[in-house]
This record gives sequence, structure tokens and C-alpha cells, in this order.
Amino acid sequence: MMHADEVPTDVGLVRRLLAAQFPRWAGLPVEQFPSGGTVNAVYRLGDDMAVRLPRIEGGVADIAKEHRWLPWLAPRLPVPIPTVLGLGTPAEGYPWPWSVNRWLDGTHPEAGGLTAPGPLAADLAGVVRALRRLDITDAPPAYRSGPLAEDDEPTRAALSELRALGGIIDTDGATAAWDADLLAPDWDGPPVWVHSDLMPGNLLVDGGRLTGVIDFGTTGVGDPASDLIPAWNLLPAGVRDTYRTALDADDATWARGRGRALSMALIQLPYYRHTNPGMAANARHVIREVLADHRHRRS
Repeated sequence: MMHADEVPTDVGLVRRLLAAQFPRWAGLPVEQFPSGGTVNAVYRLGDDMAVRLPRIEGGVADIAKEHRWLPWLAPRLPVPIPTVLGLGTPAEGYPWPWSVNRWLDGTHPEAGGLTAPGPLAADLAGVVRALRRLDITDAPPAYRSGPLAEDDEPTRAALSELRALGGIIDTDGATAAWDADLLAPDWDGPPVWVHSDLMPGNLLVDGGRLTGVIDFGTTGVGDPASDLIPAWNLLPAGVRDTYRTALDADDATWARGRGRALSMALIQLPYYRHTNPGMAANARHVIREVLADHRHRRS
């Protein structure tokens, strides 16, 4: 398990929950999906559905948020996003709400292994621009989309932990990069819709092109810089400026986006280095890319 307070799930639990609450689906095959997601355990249900159960209490509110907002967002975005087909309730010893969603086909892209980085950057920018155009009336606040300084304490705590581990990353360079990006002015424009967690594991591709975006538990309104993180967690340096130009990011917004990507990676690496190798590997990638970006900017 990835978290000390994680509630265990298995195929048997999913079958019991379905039999009691969604008997029309109870006879379908159930298979645990090897997801690297940190918030939900995912089970494939038949050919075209997925059962998602929060691993930790912190993911419970996401169930209601997605049920409320996914139907509204879906027709307004240029790629498919999940459809909630059913909401489950606590039962069978499982303490929280859970959901049945439509399955979306595609594979997760991998940093360093993109077949069409330029078109993928354009696809991602198209999703972000579509989000930014949406009406913000009654929209919830996005997770991780306020002032960058809000993440200063956990980021420095992660840097201290990494420094104590010795040799895992260039902690002096990462500290200097964090200090520099933290100086960027806060966003002073109106809040906009953001996904706020555009990690590779929340993107689906086919033939190198974006075919879907998943996991909208972090979505809401806030600083547009939070959706710049794919520039460092996925896109190669050669197309980074393409993504920036497509999203019209000024220097301050770009610096906040880079700082957000760095902060996330620094916090993820010590936490997941033994329990989620994929997440840890991407965190190392982000740190390398951000430090290289800073070196290039100074040269």
C-alpha cells in the first residue's frame, strides 16, 4: 500500500459492493487495474467500466466533486473525460462513497518516450485553453492552485528529508531553484478553471495524441499556472516553448508553473520512492528538467 492510513480493497470487496448496490453489473468480470494513481484504487469492470474506490479519506470529497462537475465539463472540453455511471455508498466494511465510471481507452504517456511531442503539446494546450474559457460561476476552488508560498513549508520539509537521504538529487540546486521561482509575483487576475493535476498518469494517449484526461478530483478555479506542469513532467525541452506560447504564459506565470512542478516532485519523491516507482521516477525527471531549465535561463 502507498499510504499508512490506506484502506485495503480487493476484487472480493468490489464484487460484494456491486452485488449489493448495482446487481445489474454484478455478473461482469472484475479485475484490479495496475494503476499508479495515489488517491483511488481502480478495478476494471467488464469491457467498458471502472470501479474507483478512494484509498484514503482525503480522496472522499473527490467523488462528490466529480459527480457534480464531470457532466458539466464533458461537452465543453475537446477530449473525452470520465463519465460517472453510478455512485456507491459505504458498505461491506468499506467506509466511504465510491463510483462506477465509463472506461476510457488509451495509455499513459511517459516522459522521454513521446512519439509526437509537438502535437501532444498542442493537444494539451487545447484542453487547458478550453478550461480557461469556462464560466466560473459557483465553481469550486481548485486543489493546489493558490499562491506558491502556501507550499513553501512542505517543500522545504521534503528538501530536508532528501538531503538527509544523501545523493538522491541535487538538493542545493533544487533549493536554489525553489527559492528563485518562489519570488515570482502571485497571480492577480481572475481565477480560471484548471485541472490542477496534469500528471502523465492522468493523461491518455493513442498514437502519440491526447485521447482523454482523467481524475478531476483536483479541478476547480485558481491560478492558471497550475496547468503548466506538463512542461516539466512530460514534454521535452524542445517543445516546452510551444506549450508556453500556446497558453500565453508570461514570465511570472511560467515561473509559478515551474515552481509548482518542482514542489510537487520534491514532495512526491521521498514519499513514494519505495511504494510507487512510477511516481518516484517521474519526480526525479521533473527535478532534473527544472534544474536544467534554471541553468539554461542563467546562461
